[in-house]
Amino acid sequence: MSQKKAAALGQKIVENLKSKEMREYFMSTHFWGPVANWGIPLAAIADIRNDPKYISGKMTLALTVYSAVFMRFALKVKPRNMLLFACHVTNATAQTVQGVRYIKYQFSADKKAAALSAAI
Repeated sequence: MSQKKAAALGQKIVENLKSKEMREYFMSTHFWGPVANWGIPLAAIADIRNDPKYISGKMTLALTVYSAVFMRFALKVKPRNMLLFACHVTNATAQTVQGVRYIKYQFSADKKAAALSAAI
């Protein structure tokens, strides 16, 4: 891409960001709701490296169902909220990973051996 084309593309992007429509979008709950909601999947992703003994099975299930419900909502609301949809897809995926880790831990031989040695 030539320098002239890159400059023109950059100028067009800046003009679009300055438009009234974009200002209205960035100042709406349609934008800030999903942005605030991203904390949930980011926390789940950060927790993937933590010990699975700290995972709450009930909370993981609740958050997975919550995201499944709101994925549908994000597509049904007019106009579609793709930022919210992406947030809930990410959260449902991360919570599913956490749920699998929880189930593996609950039924693992390591947990049973630790419980047995603690009982002795």
